[in-house]
Amino acid sequence: MPVASPPAAAPLDSLNDAQRAAAAHRGGPLLVVAGAGSGKTLTLAARVASLVLEGADPQRILLLSFSRRAAHELARRAGRLLHQALGLPAGTQAPSLPWAGTFHGVGARLLREHAGHIGLAENFSILDRGDAEDLMGLVRQQTGVAEQTSQRFPLKGSCLAIYSRAVNSQAPLAALLRELWPWCVEHEAALKRLFNAYVAAKQDQQTLDYDDLLLYWHEMLQASPALAAQTGARFDHVLVDEYQDTNRLQAAILQAFKPDGAGLTVVGDDAQSIYAFRAAEVRNILDFPAQFSPAAHTLTLERNYRSTQPILDASNAVIALAPERIAKRLWTDQASSEKPLLVAVADDAAQARWVADEVLRLREGGLRLKSQAVLFRTSSHSAALELELARRRIPFVKFGGLKFLEAAHIKDLLALLRWADNPRHRLAGFRLLTLLPGIGPQRARALLDAMEKSPPDPWAAIDHAALPSAARSDLARFATLCRALRSGAMGWPGELTQAVQWYLPHLQRLHEQDHAVRALDLDQLQRLAAGFASRERFVTALTLDPPEATSDESGPPLMDEDYLILSTLHSAKGQEWQAVYLLNMVDGCLPADLATGSAGQLEEERRLLYVGMTRAKRHLQLIVPQRFYVTQQRQLGDRHVYGGRTRFIPDALLALFEADGPAQRARAAEAQAEAAKGPPSLPPVDLRARLRSAW
Repeated sequence: MPVASPPAAAPLDSLNDAQRAAAAHRGGPLLVVAGAGSGKTLTLAARVASLVLEGADPQRILLLSFSRRAAHELARRAGRLLHQALGLPAGTQAPSLPWAGTFHGVGARLLREHAGHIGLAENFSILDRGDAEDLMGLVRQQTGVAEQTSQRFPLKGSCLAIYSRAVNSQAPLAALLRELWPWCVEHEAALKRLFNAYVAAKQDQQTLDYDDLLLYWHEMLQASPALAAQTGARFDHVLVDEYQDTNRLQAAILQAFKPDGAGLTVVGDDAQSIYAFRAAEVRNILDFPAQFSPAAHTLTLERNYRSTQPILDASNAVIALAPERIAKRLWTDQASSEKPLLVAVADDAAQARWVADEVLRLREGGLRLKSQAVLFRTSSHSAALELELARRRIPFVKFGGLKFLEAAHIKDLLALLRWADNPRHRLAGFRLLTLLPGIGPQRARALLDAMEKSPPDPWAAIDHAALPSAARSDLARFATLCRALRSGAMGWPGELTQAVQWYLPHLQRLHEQDHAVRALDLDQLQRLAAGFASRERFVTALTLDPPEATSDESGPPLMDEDYLILSTLHSAKGQEWQAVYLLNMVDGCLPADLATGSAGQLEEERRLLYVGMTRAKRHLQLIVPQRFYVTQQRQLGDRHVYGGRTRFIPDALLALFEADGPAQRARAAEAQAEAAKGPPSLPPVDLRARLRSAW
């Protein structure tokens, strides 16, 4: 006997006025500008349910999102609303949405169906990223493009990244190279030959890579107007989530799919467009209404169900300074007297202590660690905090980026410091020697054997090694650096500065695709080093008490039921917490130095701050270190600069923040006094004599 169901409820009953208008809209194209925390998913699900209740065929509704998980959640919530609206008994299946998925997944399905019309085999294969990179490498070797130039040519991973960006952005290769890969500009013609050969190889093997799923879908619609009309007419309604994250190719697909915009709904927020590094184009959402005649109808969701009004006031003010945006003002009925806190601290170490203190204070007040999050622009920015949390036994999970001390480039630098201290450390020596061009595992082992036979000056064996001339010069410079580090003449942390300067050319050679981002990690390593009195103390501290960052896939600590969240700003999008701490709110960190080359990049950095601020429900703190480490300052006689607050919070906005309040001053004074104490002095102890007597 079926279980009785609750009374039927219309899917629009629980919506506010703006949400209801978006869900009930009928007619031409619709843009729903959904502010942070405004109930976007509920609104989109209610629109789908409302369409089905009015007679729309679920088989003819196309729902596009950017992850299978998001598409599944939208379909699930729409199904639940339908289940309630239809008054179905518990356990009865509501109408499903078979065409809910990602752009790439839907593209693959459509290409399978129409493969015969576009010159594809119906059983074409799809290359994953690794396979595509290997094929690019094979074609790179076969065409000989690298051997035809005396200049460094990008490796297969970089070649594939350039190709992918060109496909998704629909931008000319020359313009992309000038903006993103300036060191490859002179290789434009060679890259074009390589990409043509890569496309030919895929066609010969009847394979498509990930980007081809969009490219072929778009080309199919462009090449055959009849086929475009047929596939477009197949769906009465097309709904797109997170439209601000689409690239130009995806926008072109939608334009070709629904040229008049009939039945097309896109939902997103221009203020949360933060994925330009994936070729996302904020202009897609800004220009959407004007693509149609008459213009698409625009509705804005401004009521926020997440944050308190003071947090929203500050967030609204930050994004309002953007020169071009879709105007909106988030509001809520959640009043509060607590403004966001703008915290001035001395440096990185003080920042780490401050955040740890605040996390524990709120925890003692009843706020679980899981309800708190520390957000930062770049993964390496949390390194000092990770050390502090580990010392205080505060468990945490980190999302976004690699484990800091497990990244290859960080391990390389630490191996160099360890080997300088102990030339008998064969593992460190082997790692370093095999970094050098022209030295493979066998030659490295032979060099290490020779070094062990010359203990007064182990690196003398390097001076007399029989090597090719290019390898010999690199090895000689390396030996000179090792002797200098071992002598201690440069002092600490100057030794690390010299080590980094030696390593940077190798970093660019070994990690050419992302060397600029990795170089920021080396800056962070130097900032950490500035807090230690010597190389030995620095290496020992990191060895015995390393940051235990974990990735998204690794899950929470097994031994702790509660843990603090650490996340990059990019990984935090779509999440929310009761308390949020934003690290390094200074120019050079946010905006990042590498993201100020154009007005577009700078505006995306502003949107990153906005995303971070709007993750907070009740408590928001922005931390501003007053000085931070800068590697270029050595020649000026000062290893720190006194940083300015991020330009995105000018003086005119300070009234929206609580800054330098009595409680903050008291806690900061206590922290500085405690740090100034240092360890207590103790009389010397002759351990050698004690051990001799013990034995």
